[in-house]
Amino acid sequence: MPDHPVDGPDLPPEGLLGTAYDLETGEETLAHYQRWAATYDQEVGVDNGYAQPARCAAALDEATDRPGSVLDVGCGTGLSGIALRDVGFTDLDGCDFSPPMLERAAETGVYRRLFEADLNAGLGIQDGTYDHAVAVGVFSFAHIRPDALRSVIRAVRPGGTVVVGLNDHFWDVGTFPAELDAIETDGLASVVSREHGEHLPGADIMGWVVVLVRSGRAAAIRIDP
Repeated sequence: MPDHPVDGPDLPPEGLLGTAYDLETGEETLAHYQRWAATYDQEVGVDNGYAQPARCAAALDEATDRPGSVLDVGCGTGLSGIALRDVGFTDLDGCDFSPPMLERAAETGVYRRLFEADLNAGLGIQDGTYDHAVAVGVFSFAHIRPDALRSVIRAVRPGGTVVVGLNDHFWDVGTFPAELDAIETDGLASVVSREHGEHLPGADIMGWVVVLVRSGRAAAIRIDP
């Protein structure tokens, strides 16, 4: 994360979306999402037309020739899980660092298993556990460091697909593109596509969907950052 505050996009002051881009620490972020759990789906999904869950689900569907098991990293209230189910992915696990968000995700009924995890500290699962993984809206300032993408990639088997959706602001101001280049240079994964499009259209925010395929072999270790 940057060592100084980063100005976010202009957002309406009402609700909790308006302050989501002002968060500067992990503690602030956790507290914010605990407060937001009850109204997140309405504010983000309904009022602002959150497009990334459907975009990421469609990208995974297009990139794979069989459904397989999927880890929904930073699943939140389950909007991404619902989008994945709607395109045919039914073997879904989800993780998030906010227990209230996980409670809401459980109410969707789309997940086989839900567990608490802080991606910055590692997922705490075996390397190569899943066929595929998605991380929708997870990478952002004060949320998850760009280098934590390596943990997401290691969660899938070699040849498995990882789909990441993130907003324009984090892409333009942060170090995520440089981390993608480093991941390819290190031989951990290959970037298959980068597609620009709607992120949160109700707030006039665009974003990227990135598709990667893991290289190499899985190791018999638990995943750390």
